Amino acid sequence: MKTKARLIASLKIWIVIYPSITLFLYLFGEALSIVPLYVRTLVLTLSLVPWIVFAGVPFVDFVLRTISSENSSK
Repeated sequence: MKTKARLIASLKIWIVIYPSITLFLYLFGEALSIVPLYVRTLVLTLSLVPWIVFAGVPFVDFVLRTISSENSSK
């Protein structure tokens, strides 16, 4: 994978990860604050990795393709 493609892929992932983690911690942070850090990390990754891989990044790809095709057709 070329450097430009890696940069684009990492930006797509970041676009999904940042708001997902923020929302997750906003909703469940207080409830999870009583469990040890390693358990919080496990719960966070068990719930967010599938979301990011199967829904978040494909959605970002779809949006970017839609925007790109609209700009190409103009």
